[in-house]
Amino acid sequence: MEIQQTSENALSHSTVTAVINAPIEKVDIADWLLNLPDAEYQRCSTQHIGAAISSTFDGQPLSLNVETIGDALMVQHYVADIYRPDYCRMLSVSDSITKAGRTRVQVLWELKATKIDDNTTLYTNEIHATATPEMFEYIKEHGVNLKDAAAARQAASDAHNHEETPNFAKSIENKALTGKYNQPF
Repeated sequence: MEIQQTSENALSHSTVTAVINAPIEKVDIADWLLNLPDAEYQRCSTQHIGAAISSTFDGQPLSLNVETIGDALMVQHYVADIYRPDYCRMLSVSDSITKAGRTRVQVLWELKATKIDDNTTLYTNEIHATATPEMFEYIKEHGVNLKDAAAARQAASDAHNHEETPNFAKSIENKALTGKYNQPF
């Protein structure tokens, strides 16, 4: 069940764009993401540890991503509820592991392609993190203020997004133009 992000439970929201030097007709974000090799995922950020593709019991595509966001090790279980060539909506209740312990965070990841002109496409990578009931328990037990936790998460998430988005765009571009992932950036 998705938790709607409100001002009371918002942890972060980051949107970063990059240009894909390929026509939108050749761009297929769903194919790129739902077939993404582990090594290619790792190439897109120094904080990416590993990725794999699976499915839920009812057959929905699932992207498993392990990465660090700030001082947290994140294990993300992104279920693809919308996956088209121009748009993927991925929702995860992610494990967040820090020195202080473990909790869960809801992360909504949206990947979008928009036509700029006949030769270029705008890629948008948007990430929303929302506190779960487990996270509210965790911050209460550890004496953490949600406002401080949100500020730290916002800074870390935005920095991470600024690193990975141009590399994701380049990887999508390579796949669109060559059919391959492992072309030099």
